[in-house]
Order: sequence, then structure tokens, then C-alpha cells
Amino acid sequence: MLVPLDLELLALDAHGGPPYIGSCCFHRRDALTGKKYEKGSHINWKQVNEIQEPEREKLLEETAKFANCSYEENSPWGKEIGVKYGCPVEDAVTGLSIKCNGWRSVNFIPGRKGFLGVAPVTLLSTLIQQTRWAEGHFQTFLSKYCPLIYGHGKIPRQLQISYLCYNLWGANCLATLYYVTIPTFCLLKGINLFPQLSSNWILPYAYVLVAKYTYSLGEFLSCGGTLKGWYNDQRMWLYKRVTSYLFGFCQTIMRYLGFAKLDFTITGKNVDDDVSKRFEQEMMEFGAASSMFIILATIALFNLLASISIARSIIIKKPATDLDSCALQILLNGVVIIINLPLFEALFLRKDQGCMPTSVTCQSIVLAALAYILRY
Repeated sequence: MLVPLDLELLALDAHGGPPYIGSCCFHRRDALTGKKYEKGSHINWKQVNEIQEPEREKLLEETAKFANCSYEENSPWGKEIGVKYGCPVEDAVTGLSIKCNGWRSVNFIPGRKGFLGVAPVTLLSTLIQQTRWAEGHFQTFLSKYCPLIYGHGKIPRQLQISYLCYNLWGANCLATLYYVTIPTFCLLKGINLFPQLSSNWILPYAYVLVAKYTYSLGEFLSCGGTLKGWYNDQRMWLYKRVTSYLFGFCQTIMRYLGFAKLDFTITGKNVDDDVSKRFEQEMMEFGAASSMFIILATIALFNLLASISIARSIIIKKPATDLDSCALQILLNGVVIIINLPLFEALFLRKDQGCMPTSVTCQSIVLAALAYILRY
């Protein structure tokens, strides 16, 4: 989250201001009332706040209404006033609604930290949180609050497109899953997907590869990050897209088809001393059995098996292995393996409580072996 918070939100100032992301911000009360912005007009809150104190015998009754939220029933709350209800990312929808009423947000980062909070420190908690965000954003894209529809004629076109970058997080899983699986399958089958290394057609691919990662590293370092931090960030980029975004995408589609209901999962942020110590040492925390970890481990192990098979073919010089034609696919396979080195460590080497559970390891090995056998 280093680059999104320090650069992306700042860049959005040029398009009408950053979106509301749930925390670390202040709102004008006028904006939260659903009131459209008009220059020179404002609500006199001093006059509004002059409410007579209820009689003592009615105080308990009035307090009970606030305790069970019944005061919101049959009222504009959650629809026109306050935070919008009915979406896992109610903050983004609320922010979009405020902007469509003519208000503008400003990204302000003082020298002294204005807000402090607690973030997830375990991998599973982070992925669960990202699943909720991906599901909510994709749900927003498919709803009446889609920026291209709801924001048409109300906010700048550039800002509408900027919102789409978040709304389509879930759909990003499809391209990422393709690149970490299909090229490897094709490599094992001897099918070439990219131009030959000796061909001039390789230049666009090389340019995109070098430019993307050079720019990404430069951004991360400019925000105060380190080379190791960037390497870890690339791993999280992959893990979010093949698990959190995939789950969020599928859950949204299933909900629209009537096979699932809207759910809201609370992100766990309470950890013990051992977990905190490993977090400070920048060690990934697995430790819990999860279908998300099975997906991650299966993809990593399948690519590892494929690399061993290709290395064996190169050593014995099989004609089926054309290095000139398969260079980019071999490179892609190698990148996936390098990114997953900490996962292999958690699968086979680590003995602490943060290692990969045995059940996940066994299931992943079986699934990866089955995927490898399918090439025949």
C-alpha cells in the first residue's frame, strides 16, 4: 500500500481529488447530509445543534433507539445521508456520491502523521481484507454506482476512469491466472506463445517488461521503500490477484446469479508476540489452513515441477526444447519461482508456527502433480 497511498492518491488531485478509502480523512458535515455543493452556501450547524435536552424520564427511551439503530428505519440514512449501505466498500460509494454532488476532495499529507491505525500482519488476514475490497469494488462496477454511469456529467472523465482502476480489481484475476499457468502448460507441451528471441518482434515485449519493472521499482524507492520491500510487494501483487481478486470476482458473479448472498467478513488484526516478531523480521505468516494457500502453493509447485522438467530437457538436449522460441516462457516461469521462494521455504523448511500447514502442503503437492500429468 506504499505506492497507492503516497503516489496514486496524490496524483488523483489533478482529476478532482482522491476517493474516500474509509479512514485517514475528514468530512465536512454539509457533504454527508447529501446536500449539493453551492458556492457561498452552508448549513448553520450551531443553529441545528440547538436541540432541547429530553426530559429525564424519556432519556433512557431515546438512548435505546440509538443502541438498536431503529432511528435509521424509514429514514434517508444509508441512502441520501451519511455512509451508503449495502456494499462491502461503502466508503468508495459514499465518496463517489459526495463528489457527484459537487464536492471535491484534497489529498493532504502533513509532515507529522495525522492518523495512526492497525493493519493486518498475517497473510491470510490481508488476503481476506483484499477479498472484501475486490468484491465490493467489482459489485460497485456492476451496480448503478458504476462511475461511468453514476458519475456521467457530474465528475471529470479522468476521475471516472481512475475509479475504474479500483472497480476492476476483481477482473484482474483472469489475466494474472492466465500468465502464471497457461504459458507453463504450453511450455511443457512444446507450444510457443511468444516471438523467438532472435526475432525483432521480441522488442515490444522486452520494452514492456523492462519499462514496467523499472518504473515500478523507481516508484517504490521514491516512496521510501527498499529493494527487499519492492520484492515483497511484487509477491503480494501476485498473491492478491490469484486469490483475493479471484474470490471477490467469483463471489460477485455468484451473488448476481442468485447462488450466494452478500457477506461481510471482519478482518482480524489481533496477533500474539510470536506473530509480531516474525512480522518485524519481514517473514510471511502462513500458519492457517486455507483454500487461498492451496491455490498459491499449487501454482508455485506446478511451476517448479515444470522448471525441473525443462531443465532436464535442456541437459539431455531434447529437440523439443527450443530455447530461442521458448525464452520468454522460461523467463516467466523463472520469475514465478523466484517470487515464491518464501512460500517454498514455508512449505518445506520452516518449523515455526508460521509455516505452511501439513494439510495444505499435501493437497497442493497432489494438485500440482495432477496438473503436471495433464500435459501428457
